[in-house]
Amino acid sequence: MSADGRTEGGELGHGRRLAPLVADALLAARFLPVWIATAALIAIAAIFSPETLQNASWAFVLPYMTILAVAALGQMLVIMHAGIDLSTPGVMFLGGNLIVGIGAESNDRLALAIVACLGMGALVGLANGLLVGVLRLNPLIVTLAVGQIVLAWGLQYSRDVTAGANVPGALSSWAAEKPLGVSAVFWTGAAITIAVTLVLRYTAAGRRFQAVGANPRAAWMAGVHVRTHVVLAYTAAGLFYAFAAVLLAGVRISVDPAFGAAYLLAPIAAVVIAGASLSGGLASTTSTWIAALALTLLTQMLRILGLSTAMQFVVFGAAIIVGMLVSGDRVAAVISRLLRPRARSGDRHVAVETTS
Repeated sequence: MSADGRTEGGELGHGRRLAPLVADALLAARFLPVWIATAALIAIAAIFSPETLQNASWAFVLPYMTILAVAALGQMLVIMHAGIDLSTPGVMFLGGNLIVGIGAESNDRLALAIVACLGMGALVGLANGLLVGVLRLNPLIVTLAVGQIVLAWGLQYSRDVTAGANVPGALSSWAAEKPLGVSAVFWTGAAITIAVTLVLRYTAAGRRFQAVGANPRAAWMAGVHVRTHVVLAYTAAGLFYAFAAVLLAGVRISVDPAFGAAYLLAPIAAVVIAGASLSGGLASTTSTWIAALALTLLTQMLRILGLSTAMQFVVFGAAIIVGMLVSGDRVAAVISRLLRPRARSGDRHVAVETTS
């Protein structure tokens, strides 16, 4: 009897010790693949396209990957709450035109133009959040419709106000600066990413935000206002898209009809490849940043290799599909199924000891 008791107690203790290890393994499996894939991409570029890793190439890659990463951070907040946002190109296009139109190529008006751009992004995000979080409309349809409305306003504003104008010189000059040899746009995006990471991980509001995304019903039963957090996610996302528009305007100097068009699906792809699940839950800001780097570096490598535009889209699309197939979320699900029998075995031992 005592021997059996010791055996059951040992197995019970082993099951309890295994639980945190399983949780750590699942968390690592969710976010590790994008880092491995990025390292593999860099190795491939070093072999087949060394020019991709030269300074001249990084001067292009770092600013544009930062712009994509900032837009992807906004998309990440929405996806953490099982939503999706297709208004990104519209917000960025109108935001870029506001920078040009309100700025009127005058450095004195730049601050007002940036505030107007950010305010517009927040208002569009708020509209999305109210329609999705309060009225419970389909986020895919709602954000696509809102994005089209905003894009139409941007086109009208462009024809009436901003035709042929450039952004204020102070913005383009700032974007061209390279503190410590690296683009100022990159340092700005890195600071934003660190700030978002700190808020989500180390503040009570950030932890509640993550809890609502991970389990809305449990959060609601705990007294957390779930709909408020959904509205907040979309509002913050619109703010991030507008900030990405400011960065893109500084890099490109002028705003053309294609301004922001490339950011319809790329931010979503970056978030999912980084390990987030479209059904909501945890996401990683740093992994999202790395995914944005991988996608931008891949685009640059394809251009340097001289592939036609059509083939670039084919390879880029195929890479996104493969990345989603082996994304951290899917890997974590597979590992969870493999480890579940052990967890259940530990649960059975707990039940036997309790009933005995």
